[in-house]
Amino acid sequence: MHLATYIGLLEQGERTLGSSFRQVAHGHAEEADVFHTCLNLAAQCDAHVEALAPAIERYGEHKDAEPERLHAEGLSETRSGGIGLLRDLHDLYLLASYLDMAWTLVGQAAKGARDTEMIQIVDSCDHETTGQLAWLKTRLKAAAPQALLVAD
Repeated sequence: MHLATYIGLLEQGERTLGSSFRQVAHGHAEEADVFHTCLNLAAQCDAHVEALAPAIERYGEHKDAEPERLHAEGLSETRSGGIGLLRDLHDLYLLASYLDMAWTLVGQAAKGARDTEMIQIVDSCDHETTGQLAWLKTRLKAAAPQALLVAD
């Protein structure tokens, strides 16, 4: 069963995204909305990791050699200026998209297994991930004109 592999991807991915949200929050603290929203979204990621605990207990989270290639790198530093903010938010969007698909795939497996507890975990976490993507997309759209048309 490969469900454990994807549960492990979700757990590690949520940790990575949460850490990356915190990095962007502190790296762009002068943008109040980015600072506060990113910290709130990081807390959601922490809650997703906690929510996965029953699934990890039931299915495990083994890491095969082949699927190890499937991982997302987090942000270790932030860039400066308007274009830096745009690129950092874009990176967050890519990480959240990665998790959105992983939640979808695990959700399909949970439905196939008729695992109602796992379905509830996925529905809750995936709904919040969708919200994270929506905020990121909106914030990217707001930042793009200034960052791309005005020199720093």
